[in-house]
Amino acid sequence: MPSVSHLIPTHAALPRVFFVFCLLLTGCVSTPQTEQLLSRHPTPVPLIHHVEGVPFFPQEKYQCGPAALATVLSASGLAVDSEELVGQVYVPDKKGSFQVELLAAARTYGRIPYVIEPQLQVLLAEVEADHPVLVMQNLGFSWYQVWHYAVVAGYDLTRAELILRSGKLRERSTPLGVFENTWRRSHYWGFIALRPGELPARADERKYFLALVDFAQVNPVAAVEKGYRAGLQRWPESRVLGFGLANLLYEKGDRQGALSVFRKLIETAPDYAPAYNNLAQLLAELGALDEAIAMAERAVALGGPRAASYRETLTSLQQQKPQ
Repeated sequence: MPSVSHLIPTHAALPRVFFVFCLLLTGCVSTPQTEQLLSRHPTPVPLIHHVEGVPFFPQEKYQCGPAALATVLSASGLAVDSEELVGQVYVPDKKGSFQVELLAAARTYGRIPYVIEPQLQVLLAEVEADHPVLVMQNLGFSWYQVWHYAVVAGYDLTRAELILRSGKLRERSTPLGVFENTWRRSHYWGFIALRPGELPARADERKYFLALVDFAQVNPVAAVEKGYRAGLQRWPESRVLGFGLANLLYEKGDRQGALSVFRKLIETAPDYAPAYNNLAQLLAELGALDEAIAMAERAVALGGPRAASYRETLTSLQQQKPQ
Protein backbone atom coordinates (compact mmCIF):
# COMPACT_ATOMS: atom_id res chain seq x y z
CA MET A 1 0.00 0.00 0.00
CA PRO A 2 1.31 3.44 -0.84
CA SER A 3 1.98 5.91 1.90
CA VAL A 4 -1.08 7.76 3.11
CA SER A 5 0.95 10.92 2.75
CA HIS A 6 0.30 10.82 -0.99
CA LEU A 7 -2.08 13.59 -1.90
CA ILE A 8 -4.00 13.61 -5.10
CA PRO A 9 -4.12 16.52 -7.56
CA THR A 10 -6.35 16.09 -10.58
CA HIS A 11 -4.87 15.06 -13.90
CA ALA A 12 -6.90 17.88 -15.44
CA ALA A 13 -4.06 20.18 -14.40
CA LEU A 14 -1.78 18.52 -16.97
CA PRO A 15 -1.52 19.83 -20.50
CA ARG A 16 -3.49 17.52 -22.78
CA VAL A 17 -0.44 16.75 -24.92
CA PHE A 18 1.51 15.68 -21.85
CA PHE A 19 -1.35 13.42 -20.72
CA VAL A 20 -1.59 11.71 -24.11
CA PHE A 21 2.19 11.30 -24.17
CA CYS A 22 2.01 9.70 -20.74
CA LEU A 23 -0.62 7.19 -21.88
CA LEU A 24 1.39 6.30 -24.97
CA LEU A 25 4.41 5.55 -22.84
CA THR A 26 2.46 3.29 -20.50
CA GLY A 27 1.60 1.10 -23.46
CA CYS A 28 5.27 0.19 -23.79
CA VAL A 29 5.54 -1.16 -20.25
CA SER A 30 4.99 -4.79 -19.28
CA THR A 31 1.46 -5.52 -18.04
CA PRO A 32 1.65 -9.04 -16.54
CA GLN A 33 -1.73 -8.97 -14.80
CA THR A 34 -3.53 -7.85 -17.95
CA GLU A 35 -1.74 -10.42 -20.09
CA GLN A 36 -2.51 -13.22 -17.66
CA LEU A 37 -6.17 -12.22 -17.40
CA LEU A 38 -6.75 -11.97 -21.14
CA SER A 39 -4.94 -15.24 -21.84
CA ARG A 40 -7.24 -17.28 -19.61
CA HIS A 41 -10.00 -19.27 -21.29
CA PRO A 42 -12.58 -19.23 -19.98
CA THR A 43 -12.08 -15.91 -18.26
CA PRO A 44 -12.50 -15.90 -14.44
CA VAL A 45 -15.39 -13.40 -14.72
CA PRO A 46 -18.07 -12.76 -17.36
CA LEU A 47 -16.72 -10.95 -20.40
CA ILE A 48 -18.76 -7.80 -19.88
CA HIS A 49 -20.27 -6.27 -16.76
CA HIS A 50 -21.45 -2.82 -15.76
CA VAL A 51 -22.59 -1.97 -12.25
CA GLU A 52 -26.06 -0.47 -12.55
CA GLY A 53 -26.92 2.79 -10.85
CA VAL A 54 -23.39 4.07 -10.19
CA PRO A 55 -23.80 7.87 -9.97
CA PHE A 56 -21.42 10.45 -11.36
CA PHE A 57 -20.01 13.47 -9.59
CA PRO A 58 -17.97 15.66 -11.95
CA GLN A 59 -14.62 16.35 -10.39
CA GLU A 60 -13.83 19.91 -9.49
CA LYS A 61 -10.21 21.01 -9.66
CA TYR A 62 -8.02 18.88 -7.34
CA GLN A 63 -11.11 17.30 -5.72
CA CYS A 64 -11.14 13.81 -7.18
CA GLY A 65 -11.09 12.35 -3.65
CA PRO A 66 -14.48 13.71 -2.54
CA ALA A 67 -16.00 12.94 -5.96
CA ALA A 68 -14.77 9.32 -6.00
CA LEU A 69 -15.83 8.73 -2.40
CA ALA A 70 -19.28 10.21 -3.05
CA THR A 71 -19.58 7.83 -6.01
CA VAL A 72 -19.00 4.61 -4.05
CA LEU A 73 -21.01 5.76 -1.03
CA SER A 74 -23.98 6.75 -3.19
CA ALA A 75 -23.75 3.48 -5.10
CA SER A 76 -24.04 1.68 -1.75
CA GLY A 77 -27.41 3.32 -1.13
CA LEU A 78 -26.54 6.52 0.74
CA ALA A 79 -27.83 9.98 -0.09
CA VAL A 80 -24.56 11.89 -0.24
CA ASP A 81 -22.84 14.24 -2.65
CA SER A 82 -19.26 15.29 -3.18
CA GLU A 83 -19.69 18.79 -1.76
CA GLU A 84 -20.48 17.59 1.76
CA LEU A 85 -17.40 15.35 1.70
CA VAL A 86 -14.94 18.08 0.76
CA GLY A 87 -14.49 19.26 4.34
CA GLN A 88 -13.83 15.71 5.55
CA VAL A 89 -11.28 14.46 3.06
CA TYR A 90 -9.91 17.39 1.07
CA VAL A 91 -6.78 19.20 2.30
CA PRO A 92 -6.71 22.65 0.63
CA ASP A 93 -3.06 23.35 1.43
CA LYS A 94 -2.03 20.13 -0.31
CA LYS A 95 -4.71 20.23 -3.01
CA GLY A 96 -5.62 16.61 -2.49
CA SER A 97 -6.96 13.88 -0.23
CA PHE A 98 -5.32 11.34 2.02
CA GLN A 99 -6.16 7.65 1.57
CA VAL A 100 -6.61 7.17 5.31
CA GLU A 101 -9.16 9.98 5.42
CA LEU A 102 -11.19 8.44 2.61
CA LEU A 103 -11.39 5.21 4.59
CA ALA A 104 -12.27 7.02 7.81
CA ALA A 105 -14.99 9.06 6.11
CA ALA A 106 -16.55 5.91 4.65
CA ARG A 107 -16.81 4.50 8.19
CA THR A 108 -18.48 7.64 9.52
CA TYR A 109 -21.16 7.14 6.86
CA GLY A 110 -21.86 3.62 8.10
CA ARG A 111 -19.95 1.72 5.44
CA ILE A 112 -17.17 -0.81 5.89
CA PRO A 113 -14.24 0.15 3.63
CA TYR A 114 -12.45 -3.00 2.51
CA VAL A 115 -9.10 -2.59 0.77
CA ILE A 116 -9.00 -5.19 -1.99
CA GLU A 117 -6.11 -7.47 -2.84
CA PRO A 118 -3.68 -5.84 -5.31
CA GLN A 119 -4.80 -7.87 -8.30
CA LEU A 120 -6.67 -6.90 -11.44
CA GLN A 121 -8.61 -10.16 -11.34
CA VAL A 122 -9.86 -9.36 -7.82
CA LEU A 123 -10.88 -5.87 -8.91
CA LEU A 124 -12.95 -7.31 -11.76
CA ALA A 125 -14.54 -9.87 -9.43
CA GLU A 126 -15.72 -7.06 -7.15
CA VAL A 127 -17.14 -5.12 -10.09
CA GLU A 128 -18.88 -8.29 -11.29
CA ALA A 129 -20.40 -8.55 -7.78
CA ASP A 130 -21.73 -4.99 -8.22
CA HIS A 131 -19.16 -3.41 -5.93
CA PRO A 132 -17.72 -0.33 -7.70
CA VAL A 133 -14.07 0.02 -6.72
CA LEU A 134 -12.44 3.31 -5.73
CA VAL A 135 -8.88 3.16 -7.06
CA MET A 136 -5.77 5.28 -6.77
CA GLN A 137 -3.69 5.96 -9.88
CA ASN A 138 -0.60 7.88 -10.83
CA LEU A 139 -1.28 9.36 -14.26
CA GLY A 140 2.19 10.83 -14.52
CA PHE A 141 5.65 9.38 -14.04
CA SER A 142 7.85 8.37 -11.13
CA TRP A 143 9.57 11.73 -11.49
CA TYR A 144 6.35 13.70 -12.10
CA GLN A 145 3.62 12.18 -9.98
CA VAL A 146 0.03 13.02 -10.86
CA TRP A 147 -2.05 11.16 -8.29
CA HIS A 148 -5.71 10.64 -9.00
CA TYR A 149 -8.74 8.82 -7.58
CA ALA A 150 -11.33 7.23 -9.86
CA VAL A 151 -14.06 4.60 -9.58
CA VAL A 152 -14.16 1.43 -11.68
CA ALA A 153 -17.82 0.92 -12.57
CA GLY A 154 -17.60 -1.67 -15.33
CA TYR A 155 -15.42 -3.62 -17.72
CA ASP A 156 -15.49 -5.11 -21.21
CA LEU A 157 -12.97 -7.89 -21.72
CA THR A 158 -13.95 -8.24 -25.38
CA ARG A 159 -12.43 -4.77 -25.83
CA ALA A 160 -9.88 -5.14 -23.00
CA GLU A 161 -11.23 -2.00 -21.34
CA LEU A 162 -12.38 -0.72 -17.98
CA ILE A 163 -15.16 1.85 -17.54
CA LEU A 164 -14.28 4.52 -14.97
CA ARG A 165 -16.06 7.42 -13.35
CA SER A 166 -13.12 9.77 -13.62
CA GLY A 167 -12.52 13.51 -13.77
CA LYS A 168 -15.22 15.18 -15.79
CA LEU A 169 -16.12 12.03 -17.74
CA ARG A 170 -19.01 9.87 -16.65
CA GLU A 171 -17.67 6.89 -18.61
CA ARG A 172 -13.96 6.95 -19.30
CA SER A 173 -13.00 3.86 -21.33
CA THR A 174 -9.46 2.93 -20.36
CA PRO A 175 -7.42 0.07 -21.87
CA LEU A 176 -6.63 -2.58 -19.27
CA GLY A 177 -2.89 -2.30 -19.86
CA VAL A 178 -2.89 1.46 -19.41
CA PHE A 179 -4.95 1.12 -16.25
CA GLU A 180 -2.64 -1.56 -14.85
CA ASN A 181 0.37 0.70 -15.23
CA THR A 182 -1.27 3.74 -13.64
CA TRP A 183 -2.72 1.57 -10.86
CA ARG A 184 0.56 -0.27 -10.24
CA ARG A 185 2.22 3.01 -9.24
CA SER A 186 -0.09 3.14 -6.20
CA HIS A 187 0.77 -0.49 -5.38
CA TYR A 188 -2.65 -1.42 -6.76
CA TRP A 189 -4.54 0.39 -3.99
CA GLY A 190 -8.33 0.38 -4.06
CA PHE A 191 -11.31 -0.27 -1.82
CA ILE A 192 -15.01 -1.06 -1.86
CA ALA A 193 -17.64 0.39 0.48
CA LEU A 194 -19.69 -2.42 2.03
CA ARG A 195 -23.03 -2.15 3.77
CA PRO A 196 -23.01 -3.93 7.17
CA GLY A 197 -23.79 -7.57 6.47
CA GLU A 198 -22.37 -7.41 2.95
CA LEU A 199 -19.18 -9.27 2.05
CA PRO A 200 -16.51 -8.73 -0.59
CA ALA A 201 -16.61 -11.10 -3.54
CA ARG A 202 -12.98 -11.97 -2.85
CA ALA A 203 -12.22 -11.57 0.83
CA ASP A 204 -9.41 -12.44 3.21
CA GLU A 205 -10.74 -13.51 6.62
CA ARG A 206 -8.24 -11.60 8.71
CA LYS A 207 -8.41 -8.44 6.57
CA TYR A 208 -12.19 -8.49 6.84
CA PHE A 209 -11.97 -8.88 10.62
CA LEU A 210 -9.57 -5.94 10.90
CA ALA A 211 -11.86 -3.84 8.71
CA LEU A 212 -14.69 -4.65 11.16
CA VAL A 213 -12.54 -3.68 14.14
CA ASP A 214 -11.92 -0.24 12.62
CA PHE A 215 -15.59 0.08 11.62
CA ALA A 216 -16.68 -0.70 15.19
CA GLN A 217 -14.86 2.35 16.54
CA VAL A 218 -17.44 4.76 15.10
CA ASN A 219 -20.55 2.69 14.42
CA PRO A 220 -23.42 1.21 16.47
CA VAL A 221 -23.23 -2.31 17.86
CA ALA A 222 -26.14 -3.51 15.71
CA ALA A 223 -24.28 -2.62 12.51
CA VAL A 224 -21.06 -4.23 13.72
CA GLU A 225 -22.95 -7.38 14.73
CA LYS A 226 -24.30 -7.68 11.18
CA GLY A 227 -20.74 -7.58 9.94
CA TYR A 228 -19.58 -10.32 12.29
CA ARG A 229 -22.52 -12.59 11.52
CA ALA A 230 -22.02 -12.18 7.78
CA GLY A 231 -18.33 -13.01 8.20
CA LEU A 232 -19.15 -16.17 10.16
CA GLN A 233 -21.46 -17.30 7.39
CA ARG A 234 -18.50 -17.12 5.02
CA TRP A 235 -15.96 -18.51 7.53
CA PRO A 236 -17.98 -20.53 10.09
CA GLU A 237 -14.85 -21.80 11.86
CA SER A 238 -13.14 -18.40 12.13
CA ARG A 239 -11.60 -17.91 15.55
CA VAL A 240 -11.20 -14.15 15.33
CA LEU A 241 -14.72 -13.53 14.03
CA GLY A 242 -16.31 -15.90 16.54
CA PHE A 243 -14.32 -14.40 19.41
CA GLY A 244 -15.16 -10.88 18.24
CA LEU A 245 -18.89 -11.61 18.00
CA ALA A 246 -19.01 -13.30 21.41
CA ASN A 247 -17.28 -10.36 23.08
CA LEU A 248 -19.52 -7.90 21.23
CA LEU A 249 -22.65 -9.68 22.46
CA TYR A 250 -21.27 -9.72 26.00
CA GLU A 251 -20.52 -6.00 25.90
CA LYS A 252 -24.06 -5.19 24.78
CA GLY A 253 -25.48 -7.25 27.64
CA ASP A 254 -26.56 -10.34 25.69
CA ARG A 255 -24.86 -12.91 27.93
CA GLN A 256 -26.86 -15.87 26.65
CA GLY A 257 -25.99 -14.95 23.09
CA ALA A 258 -22.33 -14.63 24.03
CA LEU A 259 -22.48 -17.96 25.84
CA SER A 260 -23.86 -19.68 22.75
CA VAL A 261 -21.15 -18.24 20.50
CA PHE A 262 -18.35 -19.11 22.94
CA ARG A 263 -19.60 -22.72 23.22
CA LYS A 264 -19.68 -23.07 19.47
CA LEU A 265 -16.22 -21.53 19.23
CA ILE A 266 -14.59 -24.06 21.56
CA GLU A 267 -16.24 -26.84 19.56
CA THR A 268 -14.78 -25.63 16.27
CA ALA A 269 -11.47 -24.49 17.82
CA PRO A 270 -10.82 -26.77 20.83
CA ASP A 271 -7.26 -25.46 21.21
CA TYR A 272 -8.16 -21.74 21.30
CA ALA A 273 -7.20 -20.66 24.80
CA PRO A 274 -8.68 -17.11 24.73
CA ALA A 275 -12.16 -18.53 24.14
CA TYR A 276 -11.89 -20.82 27.19
CA ASN A 277 -10.64 -17.97 29.35
CA ASN A 278 -13.47 -15.59 28.42
CA LEU A 279 -16.04 -18.35 28.60
CA ALA A 280 -14.84 -19.14 32.12
CA GLN A 281 -15.44 -15.56 33.23
CA LEU A 282 -18.89 -15.51 31.64
CA LEU A 283 -19.91 -18.81 33.24
CA ALA A 284 -18.85 -17.51 36.64
CA GLU A 285 -21.06 -14.46 36.16
CA LEU A 286 -23.95 -16.77 35.28
CA GLY A 287 -23.41 -18.79 38.45
CA ALA A 288 -21.87 -21.90 36.89
CA LEU A 289 -18.68 -21.73 38.95
CA ASP A 290 -17.59 -25.39 38.65
CA GLU A 291 -17.82 -25.32 34.87
CA ALA A 292 -16.12 -21.92 34.86
CA ILE A 293 -13.14 -23.33 36.76
CA ALA A 294 -12.96 -26.26 34.34
CA MET A 295 -12.85 -23.84 31.38
CA ALA A 296 -10.18 -21.72 33.09
CA GLU A 297 -8.09 -24.84 33.75
CA ARG A 298 -8.32 -25.71 30.08
CA ALA A 299 -7.11 -22.22 29.11
CA VAL A 300 -4.15 -22.53 31.49
CA ALA A 301 -3.31 -25.98 30.10
CA LEU A 302 -3.29 -24.63 26.56
CA GLY A 303 -1.10 -21.67 27.56
CA GLY A 304 0.18 -19.25 24.97
CA PRO A 305 1.24 -15.58 25.00
CA ARG A 306 -1.45 -14.67 27.56
CA ALA A 307 -0.88 -17.63 29.86
CA ALA A 308 -0.27 -15.37 32.87
CA SER A 309 -3.68 -13.78 32.38
CA TYR A 310 -5.32 -17.20 32.19
CA ARG A 311 -3.69 -18.20 35.48
CA GLU A 312 -5.04 -15.03 37.09
CA THR A 313 -8.53 -15.93 35.90
CA LEU A 314 -8.22 -19.43 37.31
CA THR A 315 -6.90 -18.25 40.65
CA SER A 316 -9.69 -15.69 40.96
CA LEU A 317 -12.35 -18.31 40.24
CA GLN A 318 -10.86 -20.83 42.65
CA GLN A 319 -10.92 -18.19 45.39
CA GLN A 320 -14.65 -17.74 44.82
CA LYS A 321 -15.36 -21.42 45.47
CA PRO A 322 -16.72 -22.06 48.98
CA GLN A 323 -14.28 -23.87 51.23
